[in-house]
Amino acid sequence: MPGKPREIIHMQDTRHGAGARRTIRATSEKVKHEPDKAADKAQLQAVEHFQGAVQLMQEGKYEKARVAFEKLSASAPLALADRSRVYLAACQRHASHAALAFATPGEQYDYAISLLNTGDYEDARDQLEGILKKNPSADYAHYGLAILDSMTGQAEECLEHLTTAIQLNPKNRIQARTDSDFQDMADDPRFTELLYPETP
Repeated sequence: MPGKPREIIHMQDTRHGAGARRTIRATSEKVKHEPDKAADKAQLQAVEHFQGAVQLMQEGKYEKARVAFEKLSASAPLALADRSRVYLAACQRHASHAALAFATPGEQYDYAISLLNTGDYEDARDQLEGILKKNPSADYAHYGLAILDSMTGQAEECLEHLTTAIQLNPKNRIQARTDSDFQDMADDPRFTELLYPETP
């Protein structure tokens, strides 16, 4: 008889223990799901911020977009942070262009050539095309674009710009004959014909 109460107590303890384990498991599962919800919310917010930053960029508000992309680059999920860095670089480039001020087209041309010499071809093209927007008959800008096209393997565009540069200023033909920047065009018969036209 004395052993019976102990057995009942033992069984009650076991049931209580199992109940406690279930409670602990349920609690841990609850805690596990909460960070997932928080992560989903953070991801959603990051996507919304990213879309807002892209919108600012499309509206030409590069400085505001730059600040937004900087924050995203530091705190957004990896894939979004990488995309933000790409857009951030574009914003910085546009902002720096907007900040540039040239006293003369010649200054802008010199700046474009310095970009070209350092391999910054995209920005160099932007500057040279910017000169032509203001003055389509700027032969030196066409000549600069011809050099850029030669260096970047765009033969057709090179010939077009060089032809225009020569039409606007025949001295460009003589200059091109000794310009080493056109070395990649040297084997193109159209280039040779342009620089050394047959005399009638």
